[in-house]
Amino acid sequence: MSQRPAPSIETSNRIFTLPNVISFLRLAGVPLFLYLLLVAEHDVAAVIVLAIGGSTDWVDGYLARRMNSVSRLGELLDPFADRLYILATLIGFTVRDVVPWWFTGALLLREAVMGVALLVLRRHGYGPLPVHYVGKTGTFLLLAAFPIILLAKAVPSWESWAYPTGWGLAWWALALYWAAAVLYLIQVTQLLRADRADARTAPPRTVEP
Repeated sequence: MSQRPAPSIETSNRIFTLPNVISFLRLAGVPLFLYLLLVAEHDVAAVIVLAIGGSTDWVDGYLARRMNSVSRLGELLDPFADRLYILATLIGFTVRDVVPWWFTGALLLREAVMGVALLVLRRHGYGPLPVHYVGKTGTFLLLAAFPIILLAKAVPSWESWAYPTGWGLAWWALALYWAAAVLYLIQVTQLLRADRADARTAPPRTVEP
């Protein structure tokens, strides 16, 4: 019995799709989280907003594939929302002394390295390479770790289990983040070397008289 091929998922130019609406709502949660954390200092409410934003990370992508409503805007919004949540949380946590500055620096340095790699790719005419599952796992763990770490500060009676759990996830996330960066840099290096090799073996151009 022959197996039917999986239906292809087409990428559209639509803007107002359900996955995109979810991504927009996630983005709207970022300033709300920063207000609750830094201005109002309602840590429990900030934990709830952060947990919802992190736990819905996979929802927009899942719905887009399930409903065959993958869009070019959605492909940009989803990773952008993840990075914005992580950046906003790092800034807020560092200001409130929830995480030490060196942890924030380690994550920001990784983002800077990835940014330079993307610039190099664009200079050679390439777009971003596909995201590795190691990086996706690191993002998932980091978005899970942040609300638990804040919960340890917001509810002192839960600190005994929330603090080690949150930081255990954070350490794993940091390691996977850098591992994904190393894998990405290896891919970039291999791609550029292959480009140079193709340029050397290409036949010389002939000029007609």
